[in-house]
Amino acid sequence: MLKKTYVITFMRNFEDTYQHKGLRKRLVNLLKEKGITDENVLNAINNIPRHFFLDSAFDQIAYEDRAFPIAEGQTISQPYTVAYQTQLLQVKKTDKVLEIGTGMYS
Repeated sequence: MLKKTYVITFMRNFEDTYQHKGLRKRLVNLLKEKGITDENVLNAINNIPRHFFLDSAFDQIAYEDRAFPIAEGQTISQPYTVAYQTQLLQVKKTDKVLEIGTGMYS
């Protein structure tokens, strides 16, 4: 049996505007309110343009604190979940981390 494969084409102009930076800042403030205190984690979230990984139609949603559905019934994780897990790791600048996504939580 052959499995169908879909190719998703993203319409993306790789700009990081003041609007995007403002949305990231708002997300960082929300994560602080939820208890994320690790400045390295917060700085990473503030500096990484999450909208680059989604179609430009979803720029606003990219910075909401919720999971976002992608192909094959999977999601891009909720920012709080990623921030919380990363904070628990207490990663140092000299550490190397291999993150292996299983595609599911069970």
